[in-house]
Amino acid sequence: MSAYFIVRCTYKSMDDYKNYAKHAGIAVNRFNGNFIIKGTEEQYQKETGTHQKTVVVEFNTILDAKSCYQSDDYQKAIKFILNSSSRDFIITESLS
Repeated sequence: MSAYFIVRCTYKSMDDYKNYAKHAGIAVNRFNGNFIIKGTEEQYQKETGTHQKTVVVEFNTILDAKSCYQSDDYQKAIKFILNSSSRDFIITESLS
């Protein structure tokens, strides 16, 4: 069953974001993740959403998604944006 990283985020430093993206991309690729939404275009938010960007990454299994998040590469990526972003991040499984 597929699983997903779903991230809603606002980054305050583009330099930190670029470093984060580089290392996060390495981790996602290592665990066969597939970016299906990168949220690089303007987003319409009807409700109370406040974040500028949405990212969705699909993994083959929940184990792959969790392993990616816990990997050294992804943890290194997070350090770049820890103090220069506001994020809502979840890992969830698909319905089928």
